[in-house]
Amino acid sequence: MRAALVTGGTGALGQAIVGRLLHDGLAVVVPWIVEAERDRLRERSPVAARDRLRDVRCDVTDGGTMEGLAREVAERHGRIDVLVTAVGGFAGGRLVETDRATWDGMLALNLTSAFVAARAVVPHMTAAGGGRIVTVASRAVVPPAGGFIAYTVAKAGVIALTQALARELEGTGVTVNAVLPSTMDTPANRAAMPDADRSRWVPVDAVADAVAFLAGERAGHVTGTLLAI
Repeated sequence: MRAALVTGGTGALGQAIVGRLLHDGLAVVVPWIVEAERDRLRERSPVAARDRLRDVRCDVTDGGTMEGLAREVAERHGRIDVLVTAVGGFAGGRLVETDRATWDGMLALNLTSAFVAARAVVPHMTAAGGGRIVTVASRAVVPPAGGFIAYTVAKAGVIALTQALARELEGTGVTVNAVLPSTMDTPANRAAMPDADRSRWVPVDAVADAVAFLAGERAGHVTGTLLAI
């Protein structure tokens, strides 16, 4: 059985990704920090697949903690086949409106979490001779946009991390790709933009489908790709 580690798996997008990977027959491990979000993940997971879902309290920005989790997953399942880094958050603000706490928070949540997870998992994947890493960036930052500068820089960093790591891992059997959703139809976005036209918003299930493809065994020759949705 293939095993996946999904950071951000308790969020709206993350829950869709976890559900899709469970549907595809994978064992899925989800680190969590907010108990209420963990409970929602458990409630919304397919009943028939819950024996393949495990959630672990873990700070995904802490390198030592994530290395310990990756080691545990690899020992339990024999290897880590898939890493999805779906942790993320948004903050608006131009440069002069962005304080240091917001800047540091956006980098930690969106970029550092992806770096820490990949650094923890890659040694296990290369030792096993292969794996799939899928990051979540944003279509809104291609090209980089103003008005939400901390978020833009963090997600642009995710894109750079993805493409640089794909080059580093050429020939190892490990692929590294990113999905770039535009505005997703989530409860948080509906609350933040109640008057917006949602007709062109992207369903989280569509993003989960793209992640599942890139995480699949048939995508072994796809790496360094930015898949805009």
